[in-house]
Amino acid sequence: MTDSPTTVAPGAAGTIAEDPLLAAARRADAEDELAFVRDRFELPEGTVYLDGNSLGPLPRAVLPAVEDLVRRQWGQDLITSWNVHDWWGLPRRVGDQLAGLMGAAEGQVICGDSTSVQLFQALVAACRLRPGRSVLLTDGASFPTDQYLADSVGRLLGLQVVRLHPSELALHLDERVAAVSFSLVDYRTGELFDAAELTRAAHEAGAVMVWDLCHAVGALPVALDEIEADLAVGCTYKYLNGGPGSPAFLYLAHRHQQQVELPLTGWNGHREPFGLNGSYVPADSIERARIGTPTLLSMAALQAALSAFDGVDLDRLRAKSLALTQQVIDFADQRLAGFGVEVATPRRPELRGSQVSLRMPDAYQVCQALIERGVIGDFRAPDLLRLGFPPMYLSHADVHRGMTTLAEILADGSYHEPRFARRAAVT
Repeated sequence: MTDSPTTVAPGAAGTIAEDPLLAAARRADAEDELAFVRDRFELPEGTVYLDGNSLGPLPRAVLPAVEDLVRRQWGQDLITSWNVHDWWGLPRRVGDQLAGLMGAAEGQVICGDSTSVQLFQALVAACRLRPGRSVLLTDGASFPTDQYLADSVGRLLGLQVVRLHPSELALHLDERVAAVSFSLVDYRTGELFDAAELTRAAHEAGAVMVWDLCHAVGALPVALDEIEADLAVGCTYKYLNGGPGSPAFLYLAHRHQQQVELPLTGWNGHREPFGLNGSYVPADSIERARIGTPTLLSMAALQAALSAFDGVDLDRLRAKSLALTQQVIDFADQRLAGFGVEVATPRRPELRGSQVSLRMPDAYQVCQALIERGVIGDFRAPDLLRLGFPPMYLSHADVHRGMTTLAEILADGSYHEPRFARRAAVT
């Protein structure tokens, strides 16, 4: 992959001075201790992929794993694979892999179903742990699914749903609050919230804390056990690179597993699933959070995808993530402010995840023009160009090329061409 043209100026003795921002990017890449991880991914030649916060790229380990499951395990061993290859145990095994990326001990995470299903499970379970309480708190700017499901659970259990910003939590906590549900990272702006402090505050009020980790896990360290988290959910197709529609997960702390009452009592979660009993008795472990037959093809792809994290230190991953996002913020300040571009993501490192959102006029059109030139980001209404910076496979030179291309598009005004204003079904 080559770098895009850069602005240069005459230097000493008639030489051409290198763009200082590009020079800094190259120095950072030369010192990158995670550069070896990039080879674990299939990355299209000539493309700068800044949308891994929506869908991660394809890890190289996935294709052979899925082919083996299809050709050998399914094609040759057929239904015996439930035992021969332990298909039945896959949700627990993948859950334990995920637990290691979230600072959780084994036996507390199960993989399966979608984030919406798992969030419904978690919210109902959390509120049932506090009978007699009447309020469910949630972030009023969280992803729509989180808000829709909070409303649905409120109607189902007869609770009042109150929307607030996480910074306002202390103002709303009292003995009426059953549960609090926040996303760890704001999907629009990339703001990172203090999980330890918010969980502590919820617990001091006697409430149960539910975390949505969709925009966090795989991009930064998450210490669920250390902060004494109660429940957490998340998807696996963003920073975990599990593929489109890959299964979600549910974290349920050991201390709640014996008394929690989950709303979806599918046969997989029964204490004796193959006893085929007529009444439900939950399993004594995280297995009680299973619902129906696992989606083996997508779960096998996820299991293979997670091998990309082998040998990766999450603190180094976080350090590189912050360096990449700082690079973008610096570029925006120096070269994009004149085009009316504002950085919507917090500037303090401890307050941001692994994305930078840029507020600008005609953000949708600019995003489409970028994609046409091989730089893929995404748009969030009404005016945010949202760019993700997964440190597993992005280089500083990639980021410089992407930002330089953005500056060129804003300068030449090509995004005003009518074709860029046509809205696709998925934005």
